[in-house]
Amino acid sequence: MRLLKSDLFGAVWLGEAYGRPFVFRDVHSARRWLAPLARWLCRREAAALLRLEGLPGVPALLGTGPGGLRRGWIEGRPMQQAQPREHAYFRAARRLVMALHRRGVAHCDLAKEPNWLVTPEGLPALVDFQLALVAPRRGRLFRALGREDLRHLLKHKRTYCPERLSARERRILARPGSISRIWAATGKPLYRFVTRRLFGWADREGAGDRRF
Repeated sequence: MRLLKSDLFGAVWLGEAYGRPFVFRDVHSARRWLAPLARWLCRREAAALLRLEGLPGVPALLGTGPGGLRRGWIEGRPMQQAQPREHAYFRAARRLVMALHRRGVAHCDLAKEPNWLVTPEGLPALVDFQLALVAPRRGRLFRALGREDLRHLLKHKRTYCPERLSARERRILARPGSISRIWAATGKPLYRFVTRRLFGWADREGAGDRRF
C-alpha cells in the first residue's frame, strides 16, 4: 500500500484489491492521547458513508473494523489544484450537496477545498466525512448545518466562477447564519491555535492536498 497522508490522528493508505483501488483509514497509528477521538471520527465517517451508499460522487464504504475503515477510491484532483471555472461544475456540486441533505447527512467540512474533487469528467465528488452529521430527522440544527454546507460551496463558486453567482446566492453569502457567526467569534480562533500551533497544520486549514 502507498501512504497518502499521516498525522497525529493516524494514516491514510491507498491499496488495491482484485484490481480495484481502495483507501484505508488507519486509526491504530494515531497518537495515544488522540486515539479515542480518531476512532470517534472514523465511526462518524463510516455512518455517513453507509447512509450515502450508492450516491455518485461519494466514496463507497467497503468495510470497517477496530483499526479503521476501507472505502472506495475516487479518481480526481482537489479543488485547489483543478480550480474549476465551469458553471456546470458548481451546478452539479449543488445537486450533490442537496442529495446528501435529502439522505439526512450534512458534511460540515465543505470549507476545505481538498474535500472537493474534480473528476476526469469534470464532475464534483466529496471526501472526508469525519465531521459529518447523520440526522434521523432534519431538525433545526441539521437545517442550519445544511445551510452552511451550501454557503461554503458558494464561497468556492465566488472564488472560481464569480460571474455566475445569482442575486440570491450573493444574498446568502452576505448573510452568514448563526452557527457561522458563533464559530467565527469563538471556535475558529481556538481551532486555528490547536491545528496550526499544536498539530503543525498550515495549508488549507490543516487539510493539506488530500486526494482521498
